[in-house]
Amino acid sequence: MAKLSNVLRIGIIILGFMVGYSVLTAILFYFESQDPNATIKDYGDAIWFAMVTLTTVGYGDLTPVTQEGRIFGSIFLLASLGFYGVMIGQISSIMNTIRENNKLGMNGTNFTNHVVMIGWSDFGKAVIDQLIAAGRQVAIVTKEKDNVDIIREFYPNKNVFTLFSDYNNFDMLSKLNVDECSIMFVNLDDDTEKLVYVLNLKKHFDDLKYVVTLDNANLKTTFQSAGVTYAVSKHEIASRLLASYIFEPDVAEYSEEILAYPQTDEHYDIKQYKVLKDNPYNNQFYDKVFFDIKKEFNAVLIGIVKIEDGKRVLMKNPEETVKITEDDYLIMIINKNSVKKLKRFFNVDEGYL
Repeated sequence: MAKLSNVLRIGIIILGFMVGYSVLTAILFYFESQDPNATIKDYGDAIWFAMVTLTTVGYGDLTPVTQEGRIFGSIFLLASLGFYGVMIGQISSIMNTIRENNKLGMNGTNFTNHVVMIGWSDFGKAVIDQLIAAGRQVAIVTKEKDNVDIIREFYPNKNVFTLFSDYNNFDMLSKLNVDECSIMFVNLDDDTEKLVYVLNLKKHFDDLKYVVTLDNANLKTTFQSAGVTYAVSKHEIASRLLASYIFEPDVAEYSEEILAYPQTDEHYDIKQYKVLKDNPYNNQFYDKVFFDIKKEFNAVLIGIVKIEDGKRVLMKNPEETVKITEDDYLIMIINKNSVKKLKRFFNVDEGYL
């Protein structure tokens, strides 16, 4: 609509000048045609004079000789300058509007299988850093205009898309390509605000998966009942890790490392890969796959996720006789050095699809 409005405005300006020039041309011809010494002898000459004046060429082959003709010829000259001034101003305004709209995300994104984050904060930035390190794209909506410049300074457009909008403008959220995202992270300040917002979101995007972080761990069941897929207590995780550092510091240090994306070839991480139909591990028993993954990729298989009756079932270190089937997810501990090998072998990116 904005582009159409800009084009319409320029069209009206051009039409107005054309009408004005037509009137001036007719008046000029009227006065010049009455003088026997005039060089502008017919209406075609008057149009030619108007064109060369408008384009600032000024051949000088046709010039007004009457006093009235010179007056209206001067008006032509001034009008030509005004026309170019107005057009340059309008084009500059349109270009600035296009740049501003692009900066604010008004043109939308074509990200797919990405993460949508509602709200920007320091905690959200820490999450995005890990997602980008893992090769994921993120679309953010913020209601603070100043945040747009901050986000653009931190991340390139190919990794992070930013939309400036009120959170409750659900029609604008379509610009985040929400229907194609893998999950939505509601990153608002207050637990109550998050709960109300999720309930409103579910009315518009019922099929999406949602994740929230909670300040109050007692609300976890409430959020799950409201349709949140994952409700995580920041304080609960932090307290467990802190306690682990107190009585088993080596375990805590290892746990912290595998929770984050590996930064060097020696760092380890826990990853999951989906088993596609043509995967060599399809229809193989757990024990065989366990030893094969250790031998070929220096990775440790620690679990499987199976889909049963539409629900995800996590099997931690399952029995040796458990068979791996298509659409299962294999969960393993792996270092950065083996990620590319596993990606080629599984023919799929790591993570939930």
